[in-house]
Amino acid sequence: MPKILILMSDTGGGHRASAQALQAGFAQRFGERFQVEIADLWMKHTPFPLNQIPKSYSFLATRTPWAWKFIWHTGEHPRAAHLVQEVATRYARKSVEQLFREQRPDLVISVHPLLQDISLAILAHMGCYPPFVTVITDLASVHPTWFHPQADRCFVASPQAYERGLAAGMQSDQLRLYGLPIRPVFAQPPRPKAILRQELGMEAALPATLVVGGGEGMGPVAQIARSVAAALAGRGAPLGQLVVVCGRNHKLKAELDAHDWPIPVRVNGFVDNMPDWMAACDCIVTKAGPGTIAEALVRGLPILLSGFIPGQEEGNVPYVVENGAGAFHTDPAQIARIVARWFGTERDQLAQMAVRAREMGNPQATLHIVEEIAQMVGGEKEIQRG
Repeated sequence: MPKILILMSDTGGGHRASAQALQAGFAQRFGERFQVEIADLWMKHTPFPLNQIPKSYSFLATRTPWAWKFIWHTGEHPRAAHLVQEVATRYARKSVEQLFREQRPDLVISVHPLLQDISLAILAHMGCYPPFVTVITDLASVHPTWFHPQADRCFVASPQAYERGLAAGMQSDQLRLYGLPIRPVFAQPPRPKAILRQELGMEAALPATLVVGGGEGMGPVAQIARSVAAALAGRGAPLGQLVVVCGRNHKLKAELDAHDWPIPVRVNGFVDNMPDWMAACDCIVTKAGPGTIAEALVRGLPILLSGFIPGQEEGNVPYVVENGAGAFHTDPAQIARIVARWFGTERDQLAQMAVRAREMGNPQATLHIVEEIAQMVGGEKEIQRG
């Protein structure tokens, strides 16, 4: 049974989500024909202090975005990026070699921008050359460290990312444009909205806004939810209803559970049926995370972006707005006014955005990616064992 090793690192939930989506895609498409393992290379297979670096990501990206922006753009300079990668490779060589010797992969997939250089350099040092694939988990803004000339394939999620790859020196036969890997369940047609709303405890007839803050419930979710609810309350009958997903943020959920809402509201913690919640709603308010955007597009859900992480998420804003699939504003009061208009005087525009979102979605992206990767296992490149 061929073994495929997916390398990721928990800097944000998107890398793990993409790795799990690929693993699920192999299982759905090929059953037990492949053994697919996921390894958190940076946190579990590098020595101290390298293994502590991912823990700083959330703080830098959400609490000190200016610092994260500086780091992100500094890394765009090839000399600086190469120096960091070289030091990391030398320091982590022994522990990463051990991972590869234990796993003995027939193919390696990287879903993190900092894992190409270190993995390929150490595999070469071992005299081991399995096919190497990069699956980029960013959408429109793609850091140059994603693109490595020795990667056999590099899967990108947008035309902007494809052009960025060519500009970084990749060849067209190395690049593939299929879309972002998301859970295969999103490729299945949703059940009727009326049935979903009944099962989820929602009002049957009211338009619904979905407010999310990622798996950790980050950002001004509470302020946005309260502002949207107040705007949808109107002067008579409510204009709509609200669904809030707080993720693992238990403090946020308790705060919202205790709030006196003027409209029907469903407050959830972490959910594992997000495809159903998306299909039951009429628009989504979220920061510009690539995974949530990709999932919302597949569900034909107009997107109101409420913020972005400097660097890797900046390009996602024009990707959504300029393609007619949503809008952008950071002020909770303005976000609320936009939603109220969408459910009121701008219903036709909301419907047009839903159509455009569905046109932009790539529901089969994950299956297309795993099908091409599967063809590479046992291909022309001989696999040497270390």
